[in-house]
Amino acid sequence: MSDDWLWMTAADLGRGIARGEVDPAALTERYLQEIDEHPLTARIFARATPERALAEAHAAAKRASLGLLRSPLDGVPVSWKDLFDTAGTATEAGSALLAGRVPDRDARVVRNAAAAGLVCLGKTHMSELAFSGLGLNPVTGSPPCVNDEDAVAGGSSSGAAASVAYGLSAAGIGSDTGGSVRVPAAWNDLIGLKTTSGRLSLEGAVPLCASFDTVGPLCRSVEDASLLMAAMEGKTPPDLRHGTLAGTRMMVLETGALDSLRDAPARGFEQAVTALEAAGAAIEFRKEPFIADMLALSPIVFGAEAYGTWRDSIEANPNAMFPMILERFRGGRNFSGADFVAAWRKLDEMRALWLRRTAGYDAVLVPTAPNLPPDATRLLDDHRYYVEENLLTLSNTRIGNLLGLCGLTLPTGIPSTGIQIMCPPMAEERLLRIGIAAEAALA
Repeated sequence: MSDDWLWMTAADLGRGIARGEVDPAALTERYLQEIDEHPLTARIFARATPERALAEAHAAAKRASLGLLRSPLDGVPVSWKDLFDTAGTATEAGSALLAGRVPDRDARVVRNAAAAGLVCLGKTHMSELAFSGLGLNPVTGSPPCVNDEDAVAGGSSSGAAASVAYGLSAAGIGSDTGGSVRVPAAWNDLIGLKTTSGRLSLEGAVPLCASFDTVGPLCRSVEDASLLMAAMEGKTPPDLRHGTLAGTRMMVLETGALDSLRDAPARGFEQAVTALEAAGAAIEFRKEPFIADMLALSPIVFGAEAYGTWRDSIEANPNAMFPMILERFRGGRNFSGADFVAAWRKLDEMRALWLRRTAGYDAVLVPTAPNLPPDATRLLDDHRYYVEENLLTLSNTRIGNLLGLCGLTLPTGIPSTGIQIMCPPMAEERLLRIGIAAEAALA
């Protein structure tokens, strides 16, 4: 059974622990063995934490034997993106700028997860300082896509996705500023949840753009996403038993989201929309012209904040950075403080307009990524290709970030393609109920 454990959902592992069929210590030992022996581990994990993992697992096993489990995921092992602080273990955010950085305290979401009994297997590779949707990082490591080992995994939570897709963890915890949970989840045929900004604590998370940074899980089921969000929030999971598509009204956003779709993502999205309609959802296609103007604000609101956050560290040692990422950060210095304030005033107006325009819908649908995972070698060798693919990769997901929405990506059934469901800010419970029904329809 131990090999089967590697491919079970986190929720099923939790149920197995509660029934006494899965021993948390044996489960963690099996994952650590797989991490130790897997040929791609060095490309996925920045560092494993076996001592911490085994200590947490044995404590969970003791609780299980006494019937004192703390949560539905007590004893389940997960990985953490290398921007979440872990006490006594390096947290370097995929950058040589932070080499040797060892925090003395866990991030708030790590503490909450540990209090719920989750086991920390280690830290996963990521795009440098989380500023790319591709997952290419020649500085510390570029995780592979599960469907093509020569392609990138998607970023910036690249190792988080790969750790789950390759059976090295039951779930991965990532962050999403412009698509960094949803893109790697989609490209690796996983579920990815982007929470609303402010829903989960960023305390102890290395920032990119604090105004947009969010925490979210990459996992094998919508139920897993719900349980992991609750564990990191320190709250009770939402009740998903009554999730249904019958009577729901959904909008497909055409403006911006369908403009540059390539063949496989287009087929996957069309197939998924058809399945949702067959399950009872009423779906309408609509154009929202202001979306194009909103997307044009991206270089200002993302770039200026990212550069302002990291300027001093970057300019003190620019040669330590991957040149493509350095270039992206430095793009933010082209804007004044007045530009930044004006852009945010426009964005706030557009957010209010969006909520008015979509008030009659339960959710909005877009393809998660318009493209498939690009070849890693070509990205390194061709500067223009890197820039074009990175911008295209994030073109749909950043709509949700700019609008402040929560979003969930599900596999469409065509490899490395996803359909994203978006709901209003702080409506994760609604999103997850729709998501679990959509998951069943797509299966």
